[in-house]
Amino acid sequence: MINHFFKKKSPFSISELADLFNFTIQSSLKDKEIFDIKDLIEASKSDITFFHSKKYENIAANTKASFCITTKNLKNILPKTCEAIVVENVLLVTAKITNIFYPDAATDDFDQRVSSLDKTLFGKTVKYGINVLVGENVKFGKNCLIGHNTIIESNVVVGDNCSIGSNVIIRNTIIKNNVNILDGCVIGKKGFGFFPNQKKNFRYPHIGMVIIEDDCEIGCGSTIDRGSLSNTVIGKNTYLDNQVHIAHNNKIGNNCIIAGQVGLAGSSTLGNNVMIGGQAGISGHLKIGSNIQIGGGSGVINDISDNSKVMGYPATNLKNFIKDNK
Repeated sequence: MINHFFKKKSPFSISELADLFNFTIQSSLKDKEIFDIKDLIEASKSDITFFHSKKYENIAANTKASFCITTKNLKNILPKTCEAIVVENVLLVTAKITNIFYPDAATDDFDQRVSSLDKTLFGKTVKYGINVLVGENVKFGKNCLIGHNTIIESNVVVGDNCSIGSNVIIRNTIIKNNVNILDGCVIGKKGFGFFPNQKKNFRYPHIGMVIIEDDCEIGCGSTIDRGSLSNTVIGKNTYLDNQVHIAHNNKIGNNCIIAGQVGLAGSSTLGNNVMIGGQAGISGHLKIGSNIQIGGGSGVINDISDNSKVMGYPATNLKNFIKDNK
């Protein structure tokens, strides 16, 4: 899917990147041009990607990228068509190269291109409250409503029959049809990604977006961060209660129900028909299967297979939890 939210500078030769970040490449490849940086799945032969954990070895083994930032221990997993770039800190180098391609993606300054909705073409086609602002190239479908003091920033797409509440900020987001976004939500902001440094923390540029599929509801005061290199996705007919936080790169399946004050750390995947009780926490980089029930207040720190019921910290099989806490 084409990302219209961030301006890209390219191409760069691989030798330019090598000089900037002090890694070595074969002399026969030095003039090879790189047009983008993408994740292992989305990367093509004109792109560079990264591979930092054995959790992703099956994906890495099939990447189409020509170059991959990785470690000495992981490089042999890559296909022969992908040249390994061995570095000490994969994520830091990835962040710095991303910043070369997308120099404006690490900031989240307000959109200076917004104007009052009543002064745009949408003033006659959208029902709206007081002080609604929209950016350039925003698209609305049919029968949309927008509450007071809401800001829809440039290039956002909103489908048919959508209701957006008051005091909402939406940026870097594609919203499909029949979606309800309740008051006070912030959707599409940068994620909590940075490298600690005593002098100045280094921000990881987030160039992904948020995609909210058909028939979803996002509860009051919820926040959904955009992806870093991939996208954050909310599947069809998924409902989020109030004050739910979805961090960057999470992929949530269809027909999920997530109760209030649940927090998902980054880059986890939830299958279909997942139910999560209030105040539960899901750690990052996990695979949560389909038809899962997670009890309220649980802490999930490991993958969960399909058709499971878990509770507690660390979250364990529900029957075992009840047995241990009689």
